[in-house]
Amino acid sequence: MRALVFRGVGQPLQLETLDDPTPGEGEVVLKVGRCGICGTDLHRTEHNIWTCRPPVVLGHEFAGEIVALGKGVEGLKTGMRITALPYIGCGKCRACLAGNPHYCPTRLNTGTEDIAGGYAEYVKVGAGSCLPLPAALSLDDGALVEPLAVGLHGVKRGGVQPGDRVLVIGAGPIGLAAAYWARLAGASRVVVSAPSTRRQPLAEAMGATAFIAASDDAALAAASEEALGGAADVVLECVGQTGMIQRALACVRTGGRVVVLGVCLQPDTFLPLTGLAKEADLRFSVVYDVAEFQACIDALDAGHVSPRAMITDTVSLADAPAAFEALRSRTHQCKVMVAPWA
Repeated sequence: MRALVFRGVGQPLQLETLDDPTPGEGEVVLKVGRCGICGTDLHRTEHNIWTCRPPVVLGHEFAGEIVALGKGVEGLKTGMRITALPYIGCGKCRACLAGNPHYCPTRLNTGTEDIAGGYAEYVKVGAGSCLPLPAALSLDDGALVEPLAVGLHGVKRGGVQPGDRVLVIGAGPIGLAAAYWARLAGASRVVVSAPSTRRQPLAEAMGATAFIAASDDAALAAASEEALGGAADVVLECVGQTGMIQRALACVRTGGRVVVLGVCLQPDTFLPLTGLAKEADLRFSVVYDVAEFQACIDALDAGHVSPRAMITDTVSLADAPAAFEALRSRTHQCKVMVAPWA
């Protein structure tokens, strides 16, 4: 198969020919239809504490068609269009049986050193992580499920309730997904903030009731309180840079909740007194479970399809290395999809 291989920091992804994956027991192989480029993949190809050990085929936001079944797989068949959590668990432990393969002690993470990911013509996934796509949904929709599920998990971690005032810091795909789910959860007002207004139309399409371009803690706190009609009940931090936890604490109401979804790869500091004085809850959110993947599929199938607006480009495997590198700088792109068979 053709696949994009990360060979080292500072090098573009290389288009190479690799062996096709073979499904083991409890596994299936997908013909990849779409795979989204994620900021995590960019982070993991740069110098930091999270850098991949090459060679690695990245890509964990994918959807496709089942082309091969391993031993013991039930309820799935070749030709089915599915999306899947990017984890292969043992299928037998408490975590796997609860639909949470991310917490399986022996899990393999797809798109890492563990197992090749979706920047390829084929990818191997765990049968227990597979979810069929309804006929009305496209493979683009299927590849959006993973980032949408990250946002859903964060909103659930924040305990967003009908009538809540929600501030989302960051207007990348995860911030936009968080705004989408906050509105579906019944938030009365959802404000999205970013350093510029570049993503304002997308944020509004995803459910934001207001957008703030502010980079200063005090300015954002004042502007968000005005836009929300009071301090935020829940702040969802979706940037992942130093200083963002302090910014979120400055904006949350007394007794409110801050949820950190952004992946910060550097040591950070914040003033505990800010949270202490407000008796604010500080929570962290990572990935999702099978039920949250299904909830994303159900929402799209029910007609809540505004997330499609996040897809700003689709590229072939040949063009993907250049598109990948371009995303390292500020760009008009939001979610770029790789179409391996284009």
